[in-house]
Amino acid sequence: VFTSMAMVCLSDFEAYAKKYLPKIAWDYFAAGADEIRFRPRMLWDVSVMDIKTKILGSEISFPVGIAPTGFHQLAWPDGEKSTARAARAMNTCYIASTYSTCTLEEICVAAPGGLRWFQLYIHRNRAASQQLVQRAEALGFQGLVLTADLPYTGKRRDDVRNGFCLPPHMKVKNLEQAFETCDISGTCLLASLIDLLDPSVTWNDVYWLRSLTRLPIIIKGILTREDAELAVRHGVLGIIVSNHGGRQLDEGPATIDALVEVVEAVRGRVEVYVDGGIRKGSDVLKALALGAKCVFIGRPALWGLAYKGEEGLQDVLRILQDEFRLSMALAGEYCQSCRSIWTTLSGTGCDSWGVWCRARSWT
Repeated sequence: VFTSMAMVCLSDFEAYAKKYLPKIAWDYFAAGADEIRFRPRMLWDVSVMDIKTKILGSEISFPVGIAPTGFHQLAWPDGEKSTARAARAMNTCYIASTYSTCTLEEICVAAPGGLRWFQLYIHRNRAASQQLVQRAEALGFQGLVLTADLPYTGKRRDDVRNGFCLPPHMKVKNLEQAFETCDISGTCLLASLIDLLDPSVTWNDVYWLRSLTRLPIIIKGILTREDAELAVRHGVLGIIVSNHGGRQLDEGPATIDALVEVVEAVRGRVEVYVDGGIRKGSDVLKALALGAKCVFIGRPALWGLAYKGEEGLQDVLRILQDEFRLSMALAGEYCQSCRSIWTTLSGTGCDSWGVWCRARSWT
């Protein structure tokens, strides 16, 4: 029996979602390193800590945001509206997916004033992609996240076996008007979405996007120093180190491993974030100590929604927040001068570097 008292870690939400979601929904969400160890330091004053941080100038309550994932109504009837409300309540960033089951407008109305970025797939119909970018900017989204690792959809075997499709009452609402001639809700959903994607996208398209909008561009799906250098050269302001939840290329690197070389390549010129595999507050601390400014969670957000909608997602975020604060205290890892979270490698954090060497204390 699952009760609110029993939900003490993110694995509890995962188990609940696996038990109660329809198999087709669970398999879609779940399809899918090296161990990093702390060397904790003792007898540092950790009685007061400030875990707030800023991403692209906007303050968030702690360095965990919600990654873009599609089809949230599969997890909870209100879908992305509940996600947006939970993110606003926890004062963190929500990246809304192109493949949302709520419109951008519905998401904004549900949580006015929240910090939101919009995730974009570039489609063959460039006019439709341009329209989405301009809609997002007009609605007050504060960042544009270009997903770079999906020229084609990876072979997701469970989705193929299940004949994955959305129930008739669910739609990929942000694409309905632009692709009226395509069936993007029925039994050929995956084939339709594959057909819409533009596999000819190149780095030059970053310049094209910059010509369409004043929004800062963040590129998602970078795993190598070479691509990190190209991202900086093409004027992006942020990089999300991501392997698309392990759903694209088999045998690619774990994101926590790729993070190190990306951070070293950009040398503080742009902000670096990471998603994938964040399940505990200590995972957040590891990512930050290796140079990430913030992490984003995908599947755990869906588990929270499946448990209790907006309230369940807030529970997930609170657990991560509490675990992160505790991990920082037990590791003795924060700036002794300003009592706030440090940024270890990017050089964008506090100017008091008294504990910088401790922040790199890994084996």
